[in-house]
Amino acid sequence: MSAIPAALATAAALGGAGTLAGVGLPYRARIPVVGVLTAGAGAAGSAAGVAALGGSRWTADLPGLMPLAGAHLAVDALAGLFMAVAGAVVVAVAVYGIGYATGHGPHGLGSRTAQAVLPLFALTLVLVPVAASVSTFLLLWELMALASLLLVLAEHRERASVRQAGVWYAVMTHLGLVLLLVGFSVFAAQADGETFAALRAGAHGVSPTLRGLVFVLVAAAFTSKAGAVPMHAWLPRAHPEAPSPVSVLMSAAMVNLGIYGLVRTGLDLLGGGPAWWWLGLITVGGASAVYGILQAAMASDLKRLLAYSTSENMGLVLIGVGASGLFTSYGDRPLAALALAAALLHVVNHAAFKALLFCAAGSVLRATGLRDLDRLGGLRSRMPYTAGLFAIAALGAVALPPGNGFISEWLLLQSLIHGLQVPGVAVAVVLPLSVALIALSAGIAAAAFVKALGVGFFARPRSEAAAEARESPPLMLAGMGLLAAASAALALVPGVLGDGLDRAVAATGLPGSGAVSGGGLRVRLADVSASLSPLWVVAALTAAIMLAMGLPRLFGRRRRRVNAKLWDCGGGAPTPRMAYTATSFAEPLQRVFDDVLAPEQDLNVTPVRESAYLVERVRFQRRVPDRIEHRLYEPVLRALAGAGQTARRLAGGSVHLYLGYGFVGLVVLLLALAVGW
Repeated sequence: MSAIPAALATAAALGGAGTLAGVGLPYRARIPVVGVLTAGAGAAGSAAGVAALGGSRWTADLPGLMPLAGAHLAVDALAGLFMAVAGAVVVAVAVYGIGYATGHGPHGLGSRTAQAVLPLFALTLVLVPVAASVSTFLLLWELMALASLLLVLAEHRERASVRQAGVWYAVMTHLGLVLLLVGFSVFAAQADGETFAALRAGAHGVSPTLRGLVFVLVAAAFTSKAGAVPMHAWLPRAHPEAPSPVSVLMSAAMVNLGIYGLVRTGLDLLGGGPAWWWLGLITVGGASAVYGILQAAMASDLKRLLAYSTSENMGLVLIGVGASGLFTSYGDRPLAALALAAALLHVVNHAAFKALLFCAAGSVLRATGLRDLDRLGGLRSRMPYTAGLFAIAALGAVALPPGNGFISEWLLLQSLIHGLQVPGVAVAVVLPLSVALIALSAGIAAAAFVKALGVGFFARPRSEAAAEARESPPLMLAGMGLLAAASAALALVPGVLGDGLDRAVAATGLPGSGAVSGGGLRVRLADVSASLSPLWVVAALTAAIMLAMGLPRLFGRRRRRVNAKLWDCGGGAPTPRMAYTATSFAEPLQRVFDDVLAPEQDLNVTPVRESAYLVERVRFQRRVPDRIEHRLYEPVLRALAGAGQTARRLAGGSVHLYLGYGFVGLVVLLLALAVGW
């Protein structure tokens, strides 16, 4: 008997109990109780996902649960991978969140509303991949969106920017819902059924034009949820303004579901498609990777930096998914399986290190009340555990060994490089460019996280709050410790995921057997001549570092040490104002990409009142706005505002005028129906 239904029932029961506890319990009791119940729901959902990755499958039809269509549920290995990742993140965040919310009082994340919604949001993250029909999927998708919106707005009384972020997030997420509704409605109408089984069976009977329309609509919605450009505008607003545990769930679990929806629809339900689908997806992924990490490198807000880093990593995943579809369209299914396995592995790795990064950022925010790197510094000595955990996660984010992001990006590069043997002009052009963009994004990521770690943790403190920071409570450190252990395991023994990845790839119809194999200590690619042992790479790096540190001491001459004060040219000890800030550190990189970033600067010189030749104050300000948002969204917003002002003239206050509007509208509707009939 499969363990999946029991685990899902347990997750639903614990999530429901957590919601009731958040509503009914007093402040001191509800935070630990809700935290424990949420962690239990996450553990049960993760257990169901692990069972599916192990080979179990489960389906259920519940006709009485929803009106008209009923509820249709199914769990295979592809759904199981995303369930396991989401559940594991929920467990760590629930433990972390108990310590985080306890110090905030009965407001914000500690309020009844937030504590009641948090288990519901965690539960929807686990249940969205379980949906096996359009109506069930859209219902769970909307519940997830509404729950996350309420949590983003948890601190709306404290900052006006929270309300602005909530408006952007609400508009963008519901625009995505409209696109999904239209796309799936067209698909279901043509396939004569709304269950995923009916869509899968009827996909090949849909005309190529309508299949392309469906893919474009759902791809736009799912890439928006994943934070890919150009529909990423909500992400750098909502993630920084949400409470840190909510930021973790959104960036390490919710954005993954955009990738799940894309893989499920494009590769499974639609059965793949022509090359132009996937070339477009690779283009979006490459643009997201480079543009996202460029904006992260320019950001001085720590959580905004991490939010843009999410856009970059989801761009890398989209490149993998697009390459998989492209290879499928050209008939090279083994390479398609490898590219998809690399993309799914990066989803897992990103969830681990990005959750840890946001938790560490939340730890800094809780201790100092600051997100601005230009006002931080000195945290390595004041918060040593948080600094060390942030460094572990940053190593994964820059895709260098021994970080856990290294192995998945290596697999992705292997699939793209070996894909050059596939014939076709588009492949010969796109794949080398994709490799170059991945390399460029990795280099800029190194600069961005050196800036975050060096300026935020190792530099001298630039504010009183940073100088007086204290380490986070044990429960917060315990939650981060779980994520650090997961990151280390994924970095050292990623091969243990090989069988599960193969089953997840096979669930899309690709030949998943043997795409990634080799056991725990080694990753061996079955269809191309490549292998790698991350554990041996780490051992070699450790030996090289120890050798480099030991040889000078072993063979160097021992000289008598004389303690003397260094000559400082009479300038005295350096102050924090003399050190690099996050802005100044990023300035050389910003100069290189001036044409892409289009920075704005303002110089304001205030002369002395008595004389125009003497200067009292000079103020220089430079900001790097989101150029895509500036060029794409601001004109639309201005046009809508203008249309709204113009429409006010129609409301003259006359009842007869309003009746005339109704009559004209009715006539137009009847004419449209007559023509359409």
